[in-house]
Amino acid sequence: MAAEQAALGEILRPIRGRLRLAVAAQTLSAIAGVVPFIAIAELGRVLLGDGADRSDRAWTITAVAVGALFVRLALMLAAGALSHFADDELQSHIRRGMVARLARVPLGWFSARNSGTVKKAVQDDVDAMHHMIAHSLLEMTSATVVPVVSVVYLLWVDWLMTLVTLAPLVIGLGLYSITMAQMAKHLPDYDRAMGEINASAVEFVQGVAVVKTFGQTHRAHQKFRDAADDFAAFFLSWVRSTVHSKAVAEMVLSPIAVLLAVVAGGALLVTGDRLAGVDLLPFALLGVGLTAPVLALFYASYELRFAKAAAARVGEVLNAEELPVAKEPRTPAGNHVSYQGVRFSYDGEKEALAGIDLELAPGTVTALVGPSGSGKSTLATLLPRFADVTGGSIGIGGVDVRDLALDDLYRRVAFVFQDVRLTQTSVADNIAMARPGASREEVIAAARAACVHEEIEALPRGYDSVVGEDARFSGGQAQRISIARALLADTPIIVLDEAAAYADPQSEAEVQAALSELTRGKIVLMIAHRLSTVVEADRIVVLEDGAIVEEGTHPELVARGGRYARMWQAHERSTVWQPHRGTPDPAAGTAQVGGISR
Repeated sequence: MAAEQAALGEILRPIRGRLRLAVAAQTLSAIAGVVPFIAIAELGRVLLGDGADRSDRAWTITAVAVGALFVRLALMLAAGALSHFADDELQSHIRRGMVARLARVPLGWFSARNSGTVKKAVQDDVDAMHHMIAHSLLEMTSATVVPVVSVVYLLWVDWLMTLVTLAPLVIGLGLYSITMAQMAKHLPDYDRAMGEINASAVEFVQGVAVVKTFGQTHRAHQKFRDAADDFAAFFLSWVRSTVHSKAVAEMVLSPIAVLLAVVAGGALLVTGDRLAGVDLLPFALLGVGLTAPVLALFYASYELRFAKAAAARVGEVLNAEELPVAKEPRTPAGNHVSYQGVRFSYDGEKEALAGIDLELAPGTVTALVGPSGSGKSTLATLLPRFADVTGGSIGIGGVDVRDLALDDLYRRVAFVFQDVRLTQTSVADNIAMARPGASREEVIAAARAACVHEEIEALPRGYDSVVGEDARFSGGQAQRISIARALLADTPIIVLDEAAAYADPQSEAEVQAALSELTRGKIVLMIAHRLSTVVEADRIVVLEDGAIVEEGTHPELVARGGRYARMWQAHERSTVWQPHRGTPDPAAGTAQVGGISR
């Protein structure tokens, strides 16, 4: 809780001055809002009392009440404007800061988080602070000032009657505190119960095809029903534990209960000659208004709690560790890539890579193979600095990649992902992402080379079609657009993450042709899962448990009878079985490297 409070305080720092002005204006507005009620009470006391100057005093009090109303209106509008302008400025400041920070964090930071988490911080959590800044803060100010000013005035009228008026408030607050404690006690259980419902719902939806295929729909539904029933039972128990104290608290804090206490207590004091009858009027007018602000204070505290939690999540993004940038960047002499004693750990304990030495010469294709978790993706993604090595170094042209300017690094290294991401902009903008200033002719030339021009031309608005609106692509088409993007970038080093993985058989040949065009004469480092795509690679590197266990050409590794040979034998056995007898495996014998004809 202290950390969340500190995070909220840090985030509010840029608008703290405006918020103080808004709170000050709201404070004066709340005081001015109490004045008319005090004026009515005093007017009654004047008109019901004795005195020759009653008329003058009555008009003076009326003028003060009317003036206070105008003052309250002006100050309330000023406070609202200040808080809303401050909120608008803060949202812009936070979002700009988050986008700027996200542009400087390692790309691996995104791999450890899904897009929903980032979206929640950038959009939802910033919105969650809006109500607290623009509304709840002012509501809490009024909810505090109004009762204080009212009680001060009532004490001035009669201290004993004030205690009688406050009795329901004290009792109600005690009961409400019990209710709040019970609710807070079970909030973690509530979060867990909701999490189980969400998990079972997502599990069912994501696996619905498999569930229906194997006739397990009833079982899958049953798991969700059980989670829903458990939540319903818990929630009912939770409500029952608080319903009585909350109901009694609401009754005691209601204006009717306070008015009843004022009337009953006042009657006793008036009949006992302890209080003048006319002095009962202020308590009847202001006493009933004491409870509503206090209840508003309780509800506003919930907004504050959510805002603190949201601020903590926003602060986590704003404080994400940036990718270190060289203060004095160096320029490589060429593009030769060298891994020297490279070590890397995700958690600082277990190493994903342990002492990798690897040389990548221009015009060569190096394939990384190995079982899942062997370190293939880690080794490849360290080259474009998705993360930095924890030991050793990676150099390009004799310069450590950490000493290169990031713009220079990305002009030299392109990464073609297995899971293609297209932004919701035009197709032309997606292709020109690496070169925003590229001409339309250059974009079209890249699309032609990537064998995707005809599909784009067939779209309603051609290259101006917006992805996700009037342009939707299959996996193979999206991969060819990604390849066109890399072709336009024309970097000397290409990292391929099984770039034809999602291509259907009909488009795979086109993806392979596009890859062949992309990688001609370049340094290619590819992650391979299908061994048939690497048989013509200049070098195959076999990884296991973060270390290189074998390397060489396909014939050399098969002849050694080691780890790669066993993987190749398993691959050949997997291609023997066919769903239709007599149908040959079209992939068998393919002599291409991820689509790179050798």
